[in-house]
Amino acid sequence: MSQSLVIAVDGPAASGKGTIASRLADHYGLPYLDTGLLYRAVGMGVLDAGGDLADEAVAGEVARTLKAEGLSEDARLTTGEAGEAASRVAGHKAVREALLKLQQDFAAQDGGAVLDGRDIGTVIAPDAVAKLFVTASAEVRAERRWKQLNARGILISFEEMLADIRKRDARDAGRDSAPMIQADDAILLDTTEMGIEAAFDAARRIVETARAKHGV
Repeated sequence: MSQSLVIAVDGPAASGKGTIASRLADHYGLPYLDTGLLYRAVGMGVLDAGGDLADEAVAGEVARTLKAEGLSEDARLTTGEAGEAASRVAGHKAVREALLKLQQDFAAQDGGAVLDGRDIGTVIAPDAVAKLFVTASAEVRAERRWKQLNARGILISFEEMLADIRKRDARDAGRDSAPMIQADDAILLDTTEMGIEAAFDAARRIVETARAKHGV
């Protein structure tokens, strides 16, 4: 049986990894999972229940009952509040353990899948055929997210957005459980100076090189 094409796309917030991963999934006809939505849903679930994001037991219970279906249709999960909540609950070992099997089962589908997040290439799918670590400067990422939010009518200053991006980077990279790090065999894709078309083309070429290497 030929190896499935699993593509792991990791990187910090607003690096462009979600758009790139989605485009790769469309290009190769593969199912796509934005794993960040899982953590955003857990964070919002805790808040909806009146819980404390620092309470690992509560967050773990929300994670254990979570379903992946329909998350991409929940507009609340795209808000800054959801992003902040996700970054906080993602540090809980109980949450990561609860969501581990859900993500690994998604990656194990026949034919393959595309997943993006913070620990896909290191924890969720360490044997993925292609691994990308997508990044950009904090200033560029803050500007991208700031423009997205303002376009939705969510008013926030650029300075606040930059501070938020840096705070989330530090939290995601510094957590004890599955920190955000580049896998040893992941290819770095810096999108700081790239538009989406150039970034997608670069990502596609990385995947094609990996496919040739693995015979997929």
